[in-house]
Amino acid sequence: MSNMPWRSDHYWTSPYNHLPEVRNALSLPPKVILHDATLRDGEQTPGVVLRKEDKIEIAILLDRFGIERIEAGMPAVASEDAEAIREISRLKLKAKIFAFARATVGDIELAKEVGADGVVIEVPIGQPKLEYQFRWTWRDVLDKSLGSIKRAREIGLTAVFFPYDTTRSKPEDLENLLKGVMNEAPPDSIGVVDTMGCTLPQAIAYLVQRVKKLTGLPVEIHTHNDLGLGVANSLMAAAAGATVIHGCVNGMGERTGNAAIEEVALGLKVLYQLNVPYKFEMLPELSQCVRTRTGFPLAPNKPVVGERIFTRESGIGVDMVKKYPLSMFSLDPRFIGQKPSIVLGKKSGKLSVQQKLEDLGLGELSSDQVEAVLSQIKQMGITKRGLISDDDFKTLVAQARASKL
Repeated sequence: MSNMPWRSDHYWTSPYNHLPEVRNALSLPPKVILHDATLRDGEQTPGVVLRKEDKIEIAILLDRFGIERIEAGMPAVASEDAEAIREISRLKLKAKIFAFARATVGDIELAKEVGADGVVIEVPIGQPKLEYQFRWTWRDVLDKSLGSIKRAREIGLTAVFFPYDTTRSKPEDLENLLKGVMNEAPPDSIGVVDTMGCTLPQAIAYLVQRVKKLTGLPVEIHTHNDLGLGVANSLMAAAAGATVIHGCVNGMGERTGNAAIEEVALGLKVLYQLNVPYKFEMLPELSQCVRTRTGFPLAPNKPVVGERIFTRESGIGVDMVKKYPLSMFSLDPRFIGQKPSIVLGKKSGKLSVQQKLEDLGLGELSSDQVEAVLSQIKQMGITKRGLISDDDFKTLVAQARASKL
């Protein structure tokens, strides 16, 4: 198995991921870290409000999971946000604590005051933003950026320059802005920001490499999921050399959300084979905490943390779900803290009935009884347009034994 990187006790992915023609096309850095923005960008999900105690609990779980950087909020938004960041900073977690800030000296100094280790400094650069929302030129953006970057560096904050809507910028505006920043106030890293989630993975790779070439600095990637490419674009950015990926637990965030941090984390581990510190068995606990604290629901088939992603109704191969789950899934459910399960309905088969009998400790039925129970299950599933409960199944089994079916 040591020479089969696509296969382990925990996962079985595609061997084509590891063909030389594929791997040689990647420019993966030796290390990629995660920057979790659940407490800031995740809270920007419409209708979501995180109180101080919510942020503290989520931050503690993020740290236990192994997240390297936590964006704990925007202290200028509200005094409670500032106090939450202050208290999270006092916990002395392993993760570095970042604040989100506008390009003003006041926001930067407030980030330092509340104990942040670093600051994400946002400025607009997308053409629609500059032309319609702000009515600025790239020179205006540069002028507003320099003082805040300089101040962040002066007071010992890690400065992430975050020209948002990067992917809708004019190439010459982005180039002029970055060259101006590098000439007068170089930050610690540059963000490539797909604010509107409207970019092809190949274009993301181009931008990452272009920004690296223009600045010589580490590049961070921040994506949204408007066209369903948030995670793909984040992983593509890493393949092009980005060293930090931003995301949110459960894919929360404005509109369609940010890249789901749990999906990105697994991609780094099982697809790119990077040595990452994450405790994947904690994912259900982390996901549920965020769901509870935000009141934001999750689709049952949500990748990685959905409640039914390892659930099988179809009778084909149903015995393998528990005997050898990697024949049915690319991930062993136990690797990410989940369990496989079998449900009964229209699409079930005789193996489904036999497996459910075993699961519920109901003993065995004759072949004729199994057929009779299965027939009733299928009819009930069609009538209910749904699944059969365990109680209903127990009733059917009892009736079969009493020859009432």
